Amino acid sequence: MGARELLAREDFDFDAEEVELDDAAVIESLEPEVREWWVEEFGAYVLDNGGFFTPPQKEAIPLVRDGENALVASPTGSGKTLASFTAILNELFRREREEDGGLDNSVYCLYVSPLKSLANDIHRNLEVPLEGIAEKMDGDPAVRHAIRHGDTDDSARQRMLRETPHILNTTPETLAILLNSPKFKKKLESVEYVVVDEIHSLAGGKRGTHLAVSLERLENMADSSPTRIGCSATVEPLSDIADFLVGCEDGGETPRDCEIVDTRFVREFDIELQCPTDDLIDTPREVVNDRFYGQLGDLISDHTNTLVFTNTRSGAERVLHNLRERFAEYDEENSGCHHGSLSKEARQSIEQDLKDGSLDVVTTSTSLELGIDMPHIDLVVQVGSPKSVASLLQRVGRAGHQLGQTVTGRVIALDRDELVECAVMLKKAEEGFVDRVFVPEEAYDVAAQHVYGMAINAVRPEQEVRDTLQRAYPYRNFSADQFETLFRYLTSDYEGLEDKNVYAKIWRDENDPPDGEYHYPEYDVGRPLIGKRGKLARVIYMTNIGTIPDSFTCDVFTRGDNEWVGDLDESYLDTLEKGDVFVLGGQNFEFKYRRGSKVYADRTNARPTVPSWFSERLPLSYDLGRGILEFQGELLEKFQKRGKPAVRVWLREFPLDENSVRAIARMFDEQVRYAGPESVSTDERLAVEVELDRSEYERHYYVHSNYGRKFNDGLSRVVAYRCANAANTNVSVAVADHGFTVSMPLNRKVDVAEILRDISPEEVRPDLRNALDGTELLQRYFRINATRSLMILKRYKGYEKSASEQQVSSEMLLGFAEDLDDFAVIEETYREIIEDKLAVSAIEDVMADVQAGAVEITQNRVDTPTPKAFGLATLMASDVVLAEDESAVLQEFHDRVLDEIGDGSGGDAGDASGASAAE
Repeated sequence: MGARELLAREDFDFDAEEVELDDAAVIESLEPEVREWWVEEFGAYVLDNGGFFTPPQKEAIPLVRDGENALVASPTGSGKTLASFTAILNELFRREREEDGGLDNSVYCLYVSPLKSLANDIHRNLEVPLEGIAEKMDGDPAVRHAIRHGDTDDSARQRMLRETPHILNTTPETLAILLNSPKFKKKLESVEYVVVDEIHSLAGGKRGTHLAVSLERLENMADSSPTRIGCSATVEPLSDIADFLVGCEDGGETPRDCEIVDTRFVREFDIELQCPTDDLIDTPREVVNDRFYGQLGDLISDHTNTLVFTNTRSGAERVLHNLRERFAEYDEENSGCHHGSLSKEARQSIEQDLKDGSLDVVTTSTSLELGIDMPHIDLVVQVGSPKSVASLLQRVGRAGHQLGQTVTGRVIALDRDELVECAVMLKKAEEGFVDRVFVPEEAYDVAAQHVYGMAINAVRPEQEVRDTLQRAYPYRNFSADQFETLFRYLTSDYEGLEDKNVYAKIWRDENDPPDGEYHYPEYDVGRPLIGKRGKLARVIYMTNIGTIPDSFTCDVFTRGDNEWVGDLDESYLDTLEKGDVFVLGGQNFEFKYRRGSKVYADRTNARPTVPSWFSERLPLSYDLGRGILEFQGELLEKFQKRGKPAVRVWLREFPLDENSVRAIARMFDEQVRYAGPESVSTDERLAVEVELDRSEYERHYYVHSNYGRKFNDGLSRVVAYRCANAANTNVSVAVADHGFTVSMPLNRKVDVAEILRDISPEEVRPDLRNALDGTELLQRYFRINATRSLMILKRYKGYEKSASEQQVSSEMLLGFAEDLDDFAVIEETYREIIEDKLAVSAIEDVMADVQAGAVEITQNRVDTPTPKAFGLATLMASDVVLAEDESAVLQEFHDRVLDEIGDGSGGDAGDASGASAAE
């Protein structure tokens, strides 16, 4: 039956003969029963689509049907999941009906997702087409599906062996375990399709690296090369992510073919930046808060179901608490909170209520960012900056999660620096820009796990192991020397290593002659082989693999009397060096050292050097940072040509409310009037300002490098390292998304601008490596990588070693390991910190531009920080402990600037009218 005949059978609000169909060939390529089910389920939307399918479905279904690898990039709610599964289900139902004996008792399709909850959601969503199609097939043929991850109980796992799902939903970690499962791995030999969902969230970290190698190991064991389908709403660059998905042929030489379905911008967006006031400094905090919650309450009451994103879990809790306190209509029945610290049962309850549409508002941090289906959400509110266009689109895309609906999102900025950031972000989103995903490359720890796993499965040629790794995109350039470093670690080929209880994982040798002690008849004599070492190898592998690090909180004690004064998240320690001062419980402490999970510090009256919120906030993306610099360059041009009125006119072309327009224009007007246009960084200028703080007897350098916190964390370490050497003094550093501060005693002086001009790209990596020596950051990442590399075992003979115990073990190993030549775990620790955490490639690019003259370095002397430096200056202010303190310090800085430029009123009459209107 043809497409029009199927439409004519149903009772739709249009004439089946008159409607234009641009995809009749696609639906007619499906099995009759699949076709019938589809028209019954989605025929009502034909007019919205110009056919039976959404844009990603029209393009992807034929590709999957023909066995073509495909990356499907399309907005949330546009049907990516069914685009991936429709042709697969069609083929499985066809075989079940037509082939003798139907489908085998094995897996045909693997669905891999980053989250257990997402796998659960897809599992539920698959039930609808599977049951609907099955009803239309004679004999009720069964295409089975099941979910398997870390929470799957033993009885369910045993049942899968007896009655194997044809479609298996799993996570990267569980797939790696299944590849080494003596019984279940044989069930994977029949896999013909692999669907990788939310691929952007995997590709940018080591979970994605782990998955990439797992897929190549699956390639080795499968009867035929599986078709790979990747899905994402927000990913860039598409070509690189496509290569990541499909891997390479010929030992890393040639990327496999992959078709890209790019329908990312097929939905309508209604997004706007809002601000409670046009003056975030002089408006009292309680007024800003009242207006913010008033705005939020109005937005929620004007919509059916609202999802509110904050950037921290504590923020999500706080917003929900305040909504319930301020508005009597919100209670536990119609509002809720969702984040990773809540119990699984609490999260699942909220997820079900969202799917049912029974909650007026839910607050969350990042846990609802990925693909769980929430069809009733019609508004997303983002409080503060989500720090990247990709995150913005991912979050607001949760609204209007059905065909033809507009994506409605509101971003509310409560911070001056975030106003500019969000303005650029929303404009970029409207223009179709997406931040790039940076794939970690050549990670030794992940490679060690997989080589161990391959050796455990069978003795095999060394070349096969090399080829398997190099076919995975992250290892396509893995060199012969790197393989030697990897194998040397895995064979424990270092004197004294076994004395530290670090034993060989594999053996490596040439195949003996038939009369030799170790001969493997399936391989030629003399061929290099590898195999497992140790009787417990499989148990060690199965109970210790994975890439997600354990973490813990550290108890803080005073050195003198060993008094416990509180605890710190260990990631906060990444920012601390000996002598740094931090705030805990309203008191200042000087960090001295850490031993395992204990931190030792001295009470002090000295000013804090590291902000208390550092480890909580998301980092600004490097690409968005560059966009902000371009924006600032354009804005300065408008200022210099026609002044503040022209800037306001230009800003009204952005998706901003009037308060945001006036606040941004005012800030740059005050900046330029106080310190001149050269005080603002652009894509062609990196501005440094120097302040002599005589009250604290310190010299502060504010470096306005808007390239994001990872970049600034890395560059600040290089600059501080060089400053400390040049001035022979201790240097304090504070890092933010829009720059960093370097401080030293007033009687020490260096030329930071000249230091920046002198940094050549070739010197960045060695300088960073030197700057990391002895830091808490190095110690923590060594523990993480030693555990990932199975140098430290989390689980052994029934005992589970906690993260703090792992830290103690790693501290005993670090000094020994650093003295070994080319030791894989040390090399990976430095690589991960320098490349993945500190954005060294971006720093090298900017320093190359500086050396080439494409970016100039300017340095200005100021008596008080400029408006663009207010945020940086508050990081170093000795009297900032609470948010109220920060407001007071910001107001003091602002008053000084206004006095200097002769504008005690805080703005012109036009700006003042914006504030009164907001009330």
